[in-house]
Amino acid sequence: MKNRKKLTGMLLAAPVLLGTFIFFLLPFAICVKYSFTFGVGGAYFVGFDNYKEVFSSYAFQLAAVNTLRFLVVGVTLNLVLSFFIALLMKKGLAGSRFFRYILLLPLVLPIASVVMVIQVFFSETGIINHWLLSIGVPIVQWLEGPNAFYVLLGLYIWKSFGYSVILLLSGLNTIPEEFYQTAEVEGAGSLQKLVSITLPMMAPHFFLAAVMGIVNAFKSYREAFLLGGKHPHDSIYMIQHFLNNNFENLNYQKLSVAAILLFLVLFFLLCGLYLLQNRYREE
Repeated sequence: MKNRKKLTGMLLAAPVLLGTFIFFLLPFAICVKYSFTFGVGGAYFVGFDNYKEVFSSYAFQLAAVNTLRFLVVGVTLNLVLSFFIALLMKKGLAGSRFFRYILLLPLVLPIASVVMVIQVFFSETGIINHWLLSIGVPIVQWLEGPNAFYVLLGLYIWKSFGYSVILLLSGLNTIPEEFYQTAEVEGAGSLQKLVSITLPMMAPHFFLAAVMGIVNAFKSYREAFLLGGKHPHDSIYMIQHFLNNNFENLNYQKLSVAAILLFLVLFFLLCGLYLLQNRYREE
């Protein structure tokens, strides 16, 4: 009977395992092979030469710095603002019921229409520059200059903000009120309750919100591509641009190296976040 259950379980899991092997593990293995070879079909083994070439590439360095900068600034701002709003809503902020209804609205709007609205406002002949000229201020290159980074950052926070608020608000609602009542009886202030009760109890929810924020940050390539095309301003040239351009140029070696490096960075980043939240909860 026990062996029969194991066989049934294996048969049920077989489609998923087979699909994972065919569509994920096998392509990843091929990608690793390409990163160490050169020529059509990976004909020649070249060791780490491809990695050295990618690391010395200005395009890769620019893309890596911009992507890291976007992740650090965007995910941090998103978490801080989302947690602040979640705290206000937990305390019964006026209009919070209506606010909950519109939090997820950015997630259901078509990205093309959102970018079109952004271009209407922030293009060189857009509404904002027209208003600036009317008050005697020179026009600003919002999408073709360094300010494109902040436009893309604002778009990312606007899209990810509502989802993060809901995640963190659900975490706040799981904290028993008895903890706060006991702390208050013992003379703890608001800041002490926040540091000693709220933040440790919220560690798993912060971890999940950070992971989703990182995922959504990499999805911002769609917005960057629609705003600036294949070769946008240097401030919003991301790793995904580097990958896409090498794919179009059929440079599979560089593409493979960049993909593996991106995987390693994400893997160690998520492992670090996981260890950090476990350590914080234990303390």
